Amino acid sequence: MLNVKNLIEQGQITKNELLNALQEVSKSVELNDIVHCSLRIRKEGECIHTSYKKEYIKTEIGLIIRIKEVKDDQLNYNGQIDVEELKSAVELLLEQKKTAEAMEELELVMVKIYSILSLYTTFIKEEPIHQVGTPFPGGFIVKKEGNKYTCPVKDNNQDNPLALCPFCIAEQDEEV
Repeated sequence: MLNVKNLIEQGQITKNELLNALQEVSKSVELNDIVHCSLRIRKEGECIHTSYKKEYIKTEIGLIIRIKEVKDDQLNYNGQIDVEELKSAVELLLEQKKTAEAMEELELVMVKIYSILSLYTTFIKEEPIHQVGTPFPGGFIVKKEGNKYTCPVKDNNQDNPLALCPFCIAEQDEEV
């Protein structure tokens, strides 16, 4: 994340500059890392209720695999990044990294992948971190209604030290 922190210090950041920095960081993520993370997700999924387990594993592995999308993205994105929002997001991600290290809850490669993807989807793609259609327990999903994204669990995870919800662009689904 050093590349991203250096960009923040410049004061103005374009979407393309952030994309280039994230692509640079993503170069250190190798196929073995993705396989390792996928196996870890499968193992963690074993303790989830049977009715949700398969979808959870599929969704989380799908999220991890999106790192390839970041690496291969050659699109030209117009616009500036809100530096203060990016700074807050990076500070949260660095705190999560410290928390994960202390709790030994997540492996650092998973933290790195989730960090890259969350910054990519939020600030470059302007999409929620979890893709539209991502299922959650209870039959709820991330939805898009017009130009607005809604999430069924955003409010419930605002105080979760490992959640990315605080800077995700999705709003709480008021129907939940």
